[in-house]
Amino acid sequence: MARSRKKLGEILVGWGVVTADQVSKAADLAKSSGKRLGEVMVEQGYASEGQVAKALANQFGMEYVDLAASGMSSKIDMKLIPEDLVRKHLILPIGKVGSKLQLVIHDPMDLELMDMLRFRLNAEVEPRIASRSDIKAFIEGTLESKRSPITEANAGQSLVTDSIDRTIDRSVDRSVDKSIDVAAEDSPIVKLTNRMLTEAVKMRASDVHIEPMADRVRLRYRIDGVCIERDNLPKRMQNALLSRVKLMSGMNIAEKRAPQDGRIKLGVDDVFIDFRVSACPAYHGESVVLRILRPDSVRIGLENLGFEADNLTVFNRIIRRPNGIFLVTGPTGSGKTTTLYSALDILNRPDKKIITAEDPVEYNFNGINQCQVREGIGLTFSAILRSMLRQAPNIILVGEIRDREVGEIAIQAALTGHLVFSTLHTNDAPSAITRLIDMGIKPFLVASSIQAIMAQRLIRILCKDCKKVAEEADLDHKYLNLIDLKPEDALGRANKPVGCPTCANTGFRGRRAIFEMMQMNSQIRDLAFHRAPVVEIRHAALKSGMRPLVFDGRLKVLGGMTTADEIARVAQVAGVED
Repeated sequence: MARSRKKLGEILVGWGVVTADQVSKAADLAKSSGKRLGEVMVEQGYASEGQVAKALANQFGMEYVDLAASGMSSKIDMKLIPEDLVRKHLILPIGKVGSKLQLVIHDPMDLELMDMLRFRLNAEVEPRIASRSDIKAFIEGTLESKRSPITEANAGQSLVTDSIDRTIDRSVDRSVDKSIDVAAEDSPIVKLTNRMLTEAVKMRASDVHIEPMADRVRLRYRIDGVCIERDNLPKRMQNALLSRVKLMSGMNIAEKRAPQDGRIKLGVDDVFIDFRVSACPAYHGESVVLRILRPDSVRIGLENLGFEADNLTVFNRIIRRPNGIFLVTGPTGSGKTTTLYSALDILNRPDKKIITAEDPVEYNFNGINQCQVREGIGLTFSAILRSMLRQAPNIILVGEIRDREVGEIAIQAALTGHLVFSTLHTNDAPSAITRLIDMGIKPFLVASSIQAIMAQRLIRILCKDCKKVAEEADLDHKYLNLIDLKPEDALGRANKPVGCPTCANTGFRGRRAIFEMMQMNSQIRDLAFHRAPVVEIRHAALKSGMRPLVFDGRLKVLGGMTTADEIARVAQVAGVED
């Protein structure tokens, strides 16, 4: 049978620090005020903070730390955890032994803090106890006297947290759900939301994820295609934060049971940024994702997309043809829209009429007629396409071919003298042919209308400020084999990630695309006409000069642009041909 834990009052009475009568009075005051017993004892002068801290250490079987003792300054290692956590939660890192991080805390009953620290620091926490005032004095004395310049990345670390602290301070004795004004421009929750969105833009994030959990609200940014955890907000702020985002994006705040979509336009550094907002009901509350749409992201130029010289020549030739279909394939988030918009940006001239059908319209272009799909009122892809053809366009962009009806109209447009751009969700270029036929489109239409199909993926690019030439010990032969690259060929040419403030210590900054360009020829058209399996179509495409995704990625590795493991991760190496 487990031994019951002694009460704080009993310990202090046993030590002769307080009397039983004082404990009784303090307990009554604590009950009426909602404060902790130890806190009341200190306020009433019955015991000192240090005595209460020692009693708590005894009660919970933890070590008491005397921060005033000589030599303590050398034992505290502030580099182990971010400064914002030290200041916000009044904690001190002593050291790290294996996977255990030794921390000095002042409240052993704050289990929520312990869970957050384990999650945020990705380590087991081994707590010690000191008094709150001693910890605060130590932090102020150490950080203020030895304060070093904050890097750009670390400055960003406290941007949201500082705003959160102010919000909590103002709402300490109130219910956030009821009292924090989500509309007033000077309210804490409004400032927090604006700081969050501004920071995400400055950190080059493509998405902001606000995810309610059982005991917190997780905030994550997707940067260069990878989600990173930014912060954990108190659970009590959930409703106010979600309501503010929904209000800004034009959603119905009262509706929490059905998915909603909206948009936000926010000025950041004199540039207006669009956020496409999606709210989806989840178990612990609505999950909200804000996709950041930068006006300059689709005007980076074809040369900066990642094309090798031969593929760029083919691409430029195809997009200037008078008719036919050009398809770009790949999963969601592979940069298909950016590629097609870059093409339209080149072709957008006064002598060309361009019409698009999109769901949704993400970027606005001057001189291009862009139509937003609204299925609720019958404005579908097919309806817009039929209307388009009566407007005598030269170039048509169909956001995505989703079904047979849209596919057939797009093909008819191509066969009657229009250049049609569109996208498909397939893993590689040859699979697009079988995908269209599987939709129910007649094989002869597919074979005769398509000019070229291009598959693409986005890979992370090594940071130019810190990357280094990989030595033999840095080369992972497993990944080199997966992309069919010999170690001797990679040595001296491949680079490795290092990490610096510019890339937030990830070693990567920015993304480029890798491509698989399949041009239609008589053999591939004949295979499509006879419903040949994708394996045969792929074999014919490779014989005609198509370079697979992974091989295009291999050129990026040899050029010192990225790593072999990044290509293997993104390019689905199971499809590599021998």
